[in-house]
Amino acid sequence: MSGWLPFAPCTPAACVEPAAAAAAVPRAVLRLSVVAVLLLAGIAVVLAPFGLRSRLPAALVRRWCRWVVRAAGIRVRVTGAAVPGGGLLLVANHVSWLDIPLLAAVRPARMLAKSEIRRWPVAGGPTVRAGVLFIERDRPRALPDTVGAIARALRAGAAVAAFPEGSTWCGRAHGPFRRAVFQAALDAGVPVQPVRIHYRAAERAVSTTPAFVGADTLLASLWRVASARGLVAEVTVRPVVPPGRHRDRRSLARATEEAVHGDPWKAPSKSMCAL
Repeated sequence: MSGWLPFAPCTPAACVEPAAAAAAVPRAVLRLSVVAVLLLAGIAVVLAPFGLRSRLPAALVRRWCRWVVRAAGIRVRVTGAAVPGGGLLLVANHVSWLDIPLLAAVRPARMLAKSEIRRWPVAGGPTVRAGVLFIERDRPRALPDTVGAIARALRAGAAVAAFPEGSTWCGRAHGPFRRAVFQAALDAGVPVQPVRIHYRAAERAVSTTPAFVGADTLLASLWRVASARGLVAEVTVRPVVPPGRHRDRRSLARATEEAVHGDPWKAPSKSMCAL
């Protein structure tokens, strides 16, 4: 692995709460079945002609994203609202695969994702058709082209969603925001919308059950989430950072990270991510 790639110390063994007992199996199977139906419906729309996709109301897309998370057994609470139209960079902390539909529930956007997803069986094709922007994390020289592609999408009036930490964390601690994506917002002259995603359970102020970290597999994470009880996803849309307030990507990244997590220079220590 390249030394410059984002890294999180979180691992399933050290950070993630264990799956529920076998008694939760029927509930988990039912939840995953509903999630699968909703995802298949979404894939069908993505594979439909562009004219049909473009006519879908944004409110319906947001509602569908919330249905996906709710079907997995998680209550969703969204506070605040994103800028409704025009170019916008949506940025959030990154804990789970659930963050993607949760961020889209705030405002549908073109997602920035690692290029490996493009080669995934089954999911790769629909992901490309959905307009995802890809970043080649192991090729630093390709970064300027990626920033340029993001800036062009923003200038065209699209919303682009990104997770600047570059890797998932368990939710007890967080990583620094990488600066490159903020350069695209500066180049395009568009606002940045910070979003904080937080998972909790009735007995815990922070629940790591939804975390998808380290060597965790998607199947294991899906099962753990679907078999859990009382999970709540709290999505807080912070005040927008207007264009022109920050002149360089360093200060813009720092201000956005502070809006999401508090002072980025007082981030929790890595040891706090362990249970």
